[in-house]
Amino acid sequence: MGVLDGKAALVTGGSRGIGAAIVRRLAADGAVVTFTYASSGSAADQVVADVEATGGRAIAVRADQSDLSAIDGLFERAAEPTGALDVFVCNAAQAIEKPIADVTVDDYDRLFATNVKGPYFAIQRAGEVLADGGRIVALSTLNTVVPGPGISLYAASKAALEQFVKVAAREYGPRAITVNTVSPGATDTDMFHQHNPPEAEAMLVGITALGRMGEPAEVADVVGFLAGPDSRWITGQNLRASGGMLV
Repeated sequence: MGVLDGKAALVTGGSRGIGAAIVRRLAADGAVVTFTYASSGSAADQVVADVEATGGRAIAVRADQSDLSAIDGLFERAAEPTGALDVFVCNAAQAIEKPIADVTVDDYDRLFATNVKGPYFAIQRAGEVLADGGRIVALSTLNTVVPGPGISLYAASKAALEQFVKVAAREYGPRAITVNTVSPGATDTDMFHQHNPPEAEAMLVGITALGRMGEPAEVADVVGFLAGPDSRWITGQNLRASGGMLV
């Protein structure tokens, strides 16, 4: 039996990278996992197939996290398989790499709509519909404490998310709902390679205590722990799944 048998989970941005690994992990733990994808239907279908091949159940829904009008329907759909929602993982995000001098108002509005506004109201909705004892896990980044040139918008948006989590932990605690953040370090994903040159990878591996890039499944394992019963006494925390990039 899995620790999440009979539970329903919702994961935003679950078609690739860390999000896909989270869907696979929660499904392996027994949850029926509804996940969103923004554009890559083929990637989402592959995640569903991977989960079903191992005896699990996953449901892909096309949805844009910045579209607030879709939130209610998304949460209702995720609760349908079991009649209640038990786990919400806020993973979907965008990254923009530009010097502050080059950032436009459109850049700012677009990134904050996806990384800040969408997650805020999704966490609000999760607080309304999650079963008592439920779990909320938000994916942040080590860049909130290890910032670098060109990532002002991305780092700031994730810092805002971390603050939402801390306050939500206080507000939802009376119902035994835990709210935590996971901050990956350098992780082998398409998003990482898209926004970092090869020399950056070598530098980051060099300052990581375990001496290598992380794998999406290793971050998903941390999320799986926070989604399960053994994390019931952990809330309002930021677990840095970075292999010791920051110690």
